[in-house]
Amino acid sequence: MKDISYVDKIVIVDFGSQTTQLIARRIREFGVYCEIISCYKTDNFTNEINIKGIILSGGPLSITKTSYLGIPKKILNFNIPILGICYGHQLLAKQLGGVVKNYKKSEFGRCEIFSDKTSILTKNFFNKNKKTQVWMNHNDVVTKIPKGFEGIASSDDYKYTIIQNKKKKIFGVQFHPEVIHTINGDILFKNFLFNICKLKKNWNSKNQINYLIKNIKSEVRDESVLCALSGGVDSSVLAALLYRAIGKKLHCFFINTGLLRKNEEQEVINVFKKNYKVKLNYVDASSIFLKALKNISDPETKRKIIGKIFIKIFERESKKFKNIKYLAQGTLYPDVIESQSHHGGPSSVIKSHHNVGGLPKKMKFKLVEPFRELFKDEVRKIGITLKLSKEIVFRHPFPGPGLAIRIPGKVDKTKIKILQDADSIFINELKLRNLYKKIWQAFSVLLPIKTVGVMGDSKTYEFVCSLRAVTSQDGMTADFYNFKNKDLAEISNKIINNVKGINRVVYDITSKPPATIEWE
Repeated sequence: MKDISYVDKIVIVDFGSQTTQLIARRIREFGVYCEIISCYKTDNFTNEINIKGIILSGGPLSITKTSYLGIPKKILNFNIPILGICYGHQLLAKQLGGVVKNYKKSEFGRCEIFSDKTSILTKNFFNKNKKTQVWMNHNDVVTKIPKGFEGIASSDDYKYTIIQNKKKKIFGVQFHPEVIHTINGDILFKNFLFNICKLKKNWNSKNQINYLIKNIKSEVRDESVLCALSGGVDSSVLAALLYRAIGKKLHCFFINTGLLRKNEEQEVINVFKKNYKVKLNYVDASSIFLKALKNISDPETKRKIIGKIFIKIFERESKKFKNIKYLAQGTLYPDVIESQSHHGGPSSVIKSHHNVGGLPKKMKFKLVEPFRELFKDEVRKIGITLKLSKEIVFRHPFPGPGLAIRIPGKVDKTKIKILQDADSIFINELKLRNLYKKIWQAFSVLLPIKTVGVMGDSKTYEFVCSLRAVTSQDGMTADFYNFKNKDLAEISNKIINNVKGINRVVYDITSKPPATIEWE
C-alpha cells in the first residue's frame, strides 16, 4: 500500500457537529480516503496536491455572534472544491460577503425542499417533481448570498437551502446530507466527490487494515500491549487486528465484572479458544465491582466507578508481565462523540463511556484505540476481512459498563439475575423468530419501580421490564424496531412466566434522537 499521505483525499473541517464522523463514514463508503481536522487547527492548513476537496461540517454555535468560528481566507482561495454543510454553509456565506441572521422560526427534523436551478451538485438529487426530503437542524439562516453565488434550492420558509459559486466550485447546503433521514443524501456526496472533485476510489477494508496496523506499529513499537477482551464485536476484532500487528506481544484479558449477560463468561472463553492463538487471561472480579457499586444510583458515577476499577485490575494484572505500557480498547466513534469532542470542536457531551470519559485521568497505561474514528459496521467489515466468524462479527453491541447501565438506579445481585434471565429469553426469542439479524441492537432494561400484578389469583408486587430493539446503520441515529403485536405479546408472556421478579413488560418506542439507545 502507498504511504497514506500521498493518497488523494477529502479533508473535513470539524466545527463540533455530532454528525461530523458520519460525513467521513459516507465518504469512506464510496471508497475515498478522508481526514478530519479541528476547526481550531486550520491556520497551518496547506494546499497539498493530494487534497481534492474540503468539507466544512455543521456545529452547535451561531454564525451571527460577533466572534464566530471561521476558517482562514487562504483556504477559500486554494481553488479546491468546497462543500459547506449547515454551519459550514452559513460560514461560507458570511465570510464571502453574504448575510446570515438568526430567525425565530427554526427548522428541525424532516423538511421538504424544492429545486430552483440545475446544478452539478444536485444531479439526480431531486425527484421528478423537483422536490426531496432533507434533515434540517438550524436556527440561523442565510438571507443574502455572496457575489458570484446563486440559489439552487429553497424550502417553504427559507430561500437559500442550497447555494453555489459554479466558477469557484464552492457549494453550501443548509441541511445534513450525511444523515439517513435526508433522502438521496448519498447522491449529493457522490456528485461532490466524483463529478466535482474528480476523485477515484482508493479506499477499502484491506487498505484500512494496513493503515491501522501501520499506525499500531508506529505507536507501540516494540512494547507489549494489554487488550481488554469482552467477547463483543469491537474487542474481538481489535484482538485479531492487534495479533496481526504485534503477534505474541499481545496479552488479552477478560475481566468478569459480574455485570455480563447470562453465561457470557463461559461463552467468551469458548469463542476465544476457537478463534485466537494467543493466551486469554481470565479474571473474576465480580465481587469487587458489585461491592463498589453498592447503593450507587447516578449513571455517570456508575460509569466512572467501573472505568476506575477496570484500570486498577489491569494495572495489577500487568505486573505479571514485563514492562507493559499500553492498554488497547475497542472504543468506537459513537462512544467518543457522546463522551467528549473528538477533534477539539465545540460539541456537546452527552454521557461518559467507561472506556472514554469514564477512565481515571491518572493511570499507568497509554491507550491504544485504533477504532475510535470508526463505526460498528466498519469494524464488522474489518472483522470479515480478517476472517473472524460471523457469530462474533454480527453480534449485537453490548456496553462496556454492562448491565449496570441497564438497571437504572441501584444495582445488586438479585436485580442482575432477574435482568440476565429476562434478557436471555428476549434475545433467544429474536433468534428463533429470525429477527435478530434484522435488528441493530436489542436488550432488556430492569426499571427501578415495582407494580401490582395478579398471578394465580394472588397479588404480586414486582419489577417492570422494558424491552428495547432498534434499527440503525451506525449507532449515531436509530429507530425503534416495529414488532408484530403477536411477537411482542408472546415474548412478554414468556418473560413473565419464566422470570421470577417481573410481572409487567413494556416496549420502548423512542428513537435516537431524542433518546439514546441505552437507557443510562
